[in-house]
Amino acid sequence: MAIKQDFKEMTLVEHLDDLRACLIRVVIALCLGFFAAYYFSEQITYFLLAPLVAVVGKQNIIYLSIFDKVTVQFHLAFVAGAILSSPLWFWQVWLFIRPALHDEEKKMVRPILMLGFFLFCAGVCFTYYILLPFGINMFTSFGLADIKANIDMKDFILMTIKVMFFMGLMFQIPMAMLIIGFMGIVTKQSLHAMRRYVYVGATIVAAVFTPPDVISQLMMLIPLIVLFELGVMLVALIVHPYLERKHMGPAQNKDVAKEKEV
Repeated sequence: MAIKQDFKEMTLVEHLDDLRACLIRVVIALCLGFFAAYYFSEQITYFLLAPLVAVVGKQNIIYLSIFDKVTVQFHLAFVAGAILSSPLWFWQVWLFIRPALHDEEKKMVRPILMLGFFLFCAGVCFTYYILLPFGINMFTSFGLADIKANIDMKDFILMTIKVMFFMGLMFQIPMAMLIIGFMGIVTKQSLHAMRRYVYVGATIVAAVFTPPDVISQLMMLIPLIVLFELGVMLVALIVHPYLERKHMGPAQNKDVAKEKEV
């Protein structure tokens, strides 16, 4: 999408035309991702079932309705398609908002978007490779050992998608802290001051959203604390140096550069 003029100089109608074109391209990207993911939905289903199959066996996984397979395939195609096409529709959104940003803001937004995508993928991988296997092994070990359970494929797949999406959002905590740091809402000093309250809040969240056992709560609590500390580190290493350079002004920046050369 070619940018012919500054975003702030455009009329309301031109803004709406650009927004409409952006939305059309986003929808096209999502549709392409949906059809591509639907074509491979069977492989994706087996991939998501692998942690469960490794514990209970394929013969104990069932579906209760003739529509369950179709429902699962459509859910998987939509979610996987959105993730698969995310570089395309992220790029379209970026092209739409880019003219409204200053050069310094453009330099900040690009790495923040990349960090957000990386953290979301990290949350999904954490769920699949650590949280799911641990949870399946723990819950299937409870109760009578000689009684075999038949597990509904649809319920497990939909639950897995929701947990992956939730953890992907939870892993955005460092990015959110980075953004509000650039906005001047928090500093490394204020984050250090509120650390004890954050830890208490993370403990409450872990207690509410996990089963009532210590191990499950720690499996959620530890990542939350690590993500918060990562956000504090990013604010200290990225936000503060940037804000200091911004408030010092060009002349002071040159003096600092000369002092470093000396």
